Order: sequence, then C-alpha cells, then structure tokens
Amino acid sequence: MEIKDILNVAYLGPEASFSEMARDAFCEKYGINVFSTALKTITDVVEFVDKNPFTLGVIPVENSIDGTLRASLDSLIVTQNPNIKILSELVMPIEYCLLSRTTEFYSITGIIGTPYLLGKCQDFIKHEMPLNLNIIENTTMSECARNLSNYNLTYGSIGNRKTAETFRLNVLKEHINDDKTNQTRYILIGDFDTPITNNDRTSIAFSTENTPGALLEVLKIFLENNINLTYISSRPSKINLDEYMFIVNFDGHFKEAHIAKVLDEIKPKTKLFRLLGSYEKNHL
Repeated sequence: MEIKDILNVAYLGPEASFSEMARDAFCEKYGINVFSTALKTITDVVEFVDKNPFTLGVIPVENSIDGTLRASLDSLIVTQNPNIKILSELVMPIEYCLLSRTTEFYSITGIIGTPYLLGKCQDFIKHEMPLNLNIIENTTMSECARNLSNYNLTYGSIGNRKTAETFRLNVLKEHINDDKTNQTRYILIGDFDTPITNNDRTSIAFSTENTPGALLEVLKIFLENNINLTYISSRPSKINLDEYMFIVNFDGHFKEAHIAKVLDEIKPKTKLFRLLGSYEKNHL
C-alpha cells in the first residue's frame, strides 16, 4: 500500500483549525488530494485510522507551552492494527490574527473569541483595542468567525489565516497572541512504511517488569550502541497500579541495521513493546 492509494485524511476538528492547516501542509508535501474528515477528539482520529484501511490521520502531539498531548501517543499505543505508526511530523507556529468583515482596523469596537483565545491575546486586547471594547465569548474559533455575520462591521474575531480563508474574512492584525514563540508539533499517522532519509527519528513505547534496574537495562542498550536519545517520558500503563509505559525518541530509522539490532536487544527486556514509527525530523 502506498500514499497514492489513500482515500481519506482524518484530522482533529473543527474546520479552520490549526490541525486543518497541518492537514493541508501534509497533503501538499505528499501530493494528496482526497476527501477529509474532521473529528471531535484525538482519540476519534486515531480510532478512525485504525478501523479504516487506506486512511491517514493528523493529530497534535506536543505544544511548546502546554507540553505533550498525552491522548495522542496513548491512543496510538493501543491501536488494534499494530502497523499504525507515525509517518511524518510538522512543527507549526501557533499565530492568532484579528479577523473581520471590514478592512478598517481602527473601526473595531467589539471582539468575539473563546475564553482560551482571549486569554492568549491579553496584551493585544489591553494595549491595542479600545478601553470600552465589547467582548463576546463563543465556543470555538470557527464559531467566533461564523458569528461575525450576526454583528455590524465594527466587530472582529480571533482566528488564524485558515479561519480567514474559510470564512472569507480580512486579516486586520497578525501575531496578536502574547507568546510569539508558541509552536505545536503535528504528526501524520497511518499503516505505511517510511523510507530512510538519514535525518530520522524513531519513537517507541515499552513497559518493563517492576523490578530494580529493569529500565536501566533497556537504557544501557542505547548507550552501548551510541544511540542518541532525544526524549523520554513515563505514564501510568492504565492496566495495573505502579506499572508504567515509557515513551522514548531517538535518532535513526528502524530499517537501519544498527537500529534494528538495538530494537532486537530491547524487546526481550520489556513486557510490552510498540514501535511507534520512524520518520524524518522536522524543525523550524
């Protein structure tokens, strides 16, 4: 099965979200032009890919401010199809804009945003918006944009460039979020193999016996084989108390002989082992 055989790309909705922007970027990279399905939760996306052959999924996995989104890897670890894995990654800047049906920034007297978005743009609202600004809260970024039609042209909403494109709005101000360095890492998942690029990262998940030194025995294998670990975390296994799953990222591709050797040495020392994928590293 090849990428050209894809029938559907599922992503974390709603429409006009950063996840849809990530979907667009992945589709452009791989020349994919197929129907897409927006789903409500990360788990829904992973389960959709798990149950439907010839599909891909796009989900966020890590944010530079909020950290790892545990639902992403937790859902990926337990797929019924063990071949569902990470195929590619994308690091996307999270940049919010002031959108409106008008083109006149200084005419804005009201703003529509979710509580989360309003909280992320406090400096802009305090220093660049009128003191008597009318603030209206809504549930999603898409609904904020959609509801502009219920108000006069002096109202704007907080969104992104995809929101502006989807709802045919003007971008009055860019980069209005307080944190200008905010980024989210997105991953593309599916039942496909990836080629060696010589700039690859491999992700694995495993658990060990709850005995002294069990984890150290696994980590020693990376050291002895001169493999660079770039990330390690633990989380409850959700099976038994005091039992943990470990997530490890390291340089290299599982198809490379020295990486395959390392994985073969690790597996006997684990209770559960799951290859989460090898994929080209992406950095801005």
